[in-house]
Amino acid sequence: MDTKYIFVTGGVVSSLGKGIISASIGKLLQARGYQVTIQKFDPYINIDPGTLNPYEHGECYVTEDGFETDLDLGHYERFTGIRTTRHNSITTGRIYKAVIDRERRGDYLGKTIQVVPHITDEIKRRMLHTEVRGERQEVRNYSQPQDYPLTSCHSPLTSNYDFVITEVGGTIGDIESAPFMEAIRQLRWELGRNAVCIHLTYVPYLKAADELKTKPTQHSVKELQGMGIQPDILVLRTERHLDDAVRKKVASFCNVDLECVVQSEDMPSIYEVPVNMQRQGLDAAILRKMGIPVGETPAMKPWHDFLEKQRRATTEVHIALVGKYDLQDAYKSIRESLNLAGIYNNVKAKIHFVNSEEVTTENVATRLEGMAGVVICPGFGQRGVEGKIVAAEYCRTHDIPTFGICLGMQMMVIEFARNVLGYADANSSEMSADTQHPVINLMEEQKTVTNMGGTMRLGAYDCQLREGSRAYDAYTTAGLSTPRPCREGPGGGSLIRERHRHRYEFNNEYREDFEQYGMQCVGINPAADLVEIVEIPTLRWYIGTQFHPEYSSTVLHPHPLFMSFVKACTNS
Repeated sequence: MDTKYIFVTGGVVSSLGKGIISASIGKLLQARGYQVTIQKFDPYINIDPGTLNPYEHGECYVTEDGFETDLDLGHYERFTGIRTTRHNSITTGRIYKAVIDRERRGDYLGKTIQVVPHITDEIKRRMLHTEVRGERQEVRNYSQPQDYPLTSCHSPLTSNYDFVITEVGGTIGDIESAPFMEAIRQLRWELGRNAVCIHLTYVPYLKAADELKTKPTQHSVKELQGMGIQPDILVLRTERHLDDAVRKKVASFCNVDLECVVQSEDMPSIYEVPVNMQRQGLDAAILRKMGIPVGETPAMKPWHDFLEKQRRATTEVHIALVGKYDLQDAYKSIRESLNLAGIYNNVKAKIHFVNSEEVTTENVATRLEGMAGVVICPGFGQRGVEGKIVAAEYCRTHDIPTFGICLGMQMMVIEFARNVLGYADANSSEMSADTQHPVINLMEEQKTVTNMGGTMRLGAYDCQLREGSRAYDAYTTAGLSTPRPCREGPGGGSLIRERHRHRYEFNNEYREDFEQYGMQCVGINPAADLVEIVEIPTLRWYIGTQFHPEYSSTVLHPHPLFMSFVKACTNS
């Protein structure tokens, strides 16, 4: 069949959960046997979220082909298991840059460049995944993983999809969203029944009046209609159940079929949203709107089995996140990875944020009291690093299961160098350029880089595991889920593939010292000889990874390192 397009927009307020709804739609269509991809269009002018403050935008998610994206792509991958690429994340900045680059090359032959049609045409092209000359070179070839060919990625440009789901960030009425809305308006007419528009709005409850108010939804739909877009389906975000009378009222005022008015109530878990949407027939309504036979409702047994595990996992295991960003979305993928691993270990991961800026040798015991395990979080910059080092020392000397990720791993290395190797001034050259013992140093290929945007080591790279190590056991032990199969590496061991986002690395000049005194380098990139994983085998579970395993953890395939870590926490 022809590729079908689903556009997801939002109204009334932001942060309603368009990403969760988009991911849920993708999951439901997948369950019916369709090939699906999901993309996010963000109206901000940044080229990508790589330089955005996590306090403003949450975590920066990294795709396998090395692109820094919006955190919603993490939801897409966790729900559907697809592997997104740079083609799944588009910003206004990328749109304008592509058009301006073409204008500078003279591709428009002297024409006046305007929002309509040039910007809207570029938006439409990307919504339809149409390849043009120069697209591959648009974003930093510099940091593209050389051993990971782009054509092997799960790329919309090289695959045939039944459905392309497009989520548009922001809220209807935002000035910066106008070109995207115009592009959708044009595509709705051009594609006919091959496109549907799903509009997510908010139905507030006024306690004083004891009423649910539909007027904001009506205004939002009218504004959408004023842009020439009639929504086919409405998803009403609500904190209270909507009865049929409310749904009928919305359907009548918004020119939408009653069966196409779906409510998205608060659920105990975001992973129950797909089941709730299926129960109300959201996927069936989409198919009917597009003239596709609905057929039987999929059983989704693996998903229901997971939800049943989640309901039974009530015993709490307390895990500390030691980091500097006191914002839930700043470590979204880590939190979700811990939650998923907890469920598959039959426990509920109770996560406690510990601000590393406030951790000192005097209070670390109090801050980490009662914690069965500790995650030393990733990040950049000087702020809060000494607190992470103090936490790492406390965990090492008290044999608390500890998982260091990226910068967290580097802080574990620095702590070990200071307190075990005796290099009192050991540090990262990121934090102290004049340290005499830079056990963490700037990567050689980064030393000539001046542009901050998209120039780090980004994307998926191979890592060879040392046989017999705890990391090796985590990836290969029966019963633990592996997100991708291990492969035989040169000289023995197994090759895994994980995603990176960093500029600094373990300094190999010190590798022999670390190995001699008990911190083993058990994961190595075979091409660059980069230390990817360190561990102390004499402790119960003390592992640091230069890569970000949280990016590869999904609902049906939790990451093996998180699985192993949480298991160690439950045995504390």
